[in-house]
Amino acid sequence: MTTASGLPIEFVAADDAPAGRAYEAHIAATGRVPTRLNPHDLFNAFVWLALPCTKARLNALQAAALECDGVGARRGPLRDAATVFDENGALLVTANLELPALLREHRWREAFVERRIAWSAVRVLCLGHALMEKLGAPYKAITAHALVIDLPTDAPLKALDLMVSLRIDDGFRTTALLPLPVLGVPGWCVANADPAYYDDASVFRPVRGAAAGVSRR
Repeated sequence: MTTASGLPIEFVAADDAPAGRAYEAHIAATGRVPTRLNPHDLFNAFVWLALPCTKARLNALQAAALECDGVGARRGPLRDAATVFDENGALLVTANLELPALLREHRWREAFVERRIAWSAVRVLCLGHALMEKLGAPYKAITAHALVIDLPTDAPLKALDLMVSLRIDDGFRTTALLPLPVLGVPGWCVANADPAYYDDASVFRPVRGAAAGVSRR
């Protein structure tokens, strides 16, 4: 387990980074990951252990963006995408590209009710450590930013890790990610066995503008 430049990863005290150095920049420069003793940072460490290539790539992208743009009030599009995915990302592993298309278009009933059986050929993995923290006390509105990975659902974790790391590059943007209301995934909670579960428009929202009658093209 190393950074993109080959430095060994080490989990260290939260105050390890010198004042003024950004968290991701410190990791890229030293391989040292400042870690607090709380669920958020613990889940982050677990993801480093499970998906080291992906985490190293995300760190490299964020560190490069910081070096180029500095730590500003607003993140640029690349750093924004990397941060959102790192914190709130999920992997939607499936060779069925119909379901991802329905999710992108917010066609929730078609995705979760009418094609429910198709989810037996889908594997959902949480990647974002903030997402995992939220799922510790789950609520209906938790929505992940999912990246579709076209691999068999039984693909080894190492193969998934490599595939994801190759998918995220300098052109990575939030538009590559799909909205995934996590508790809507069939089987992830008992309540979603009832089709009425998906009638909650505060969670399963229409595409912006659709409710007002704006056509989508």
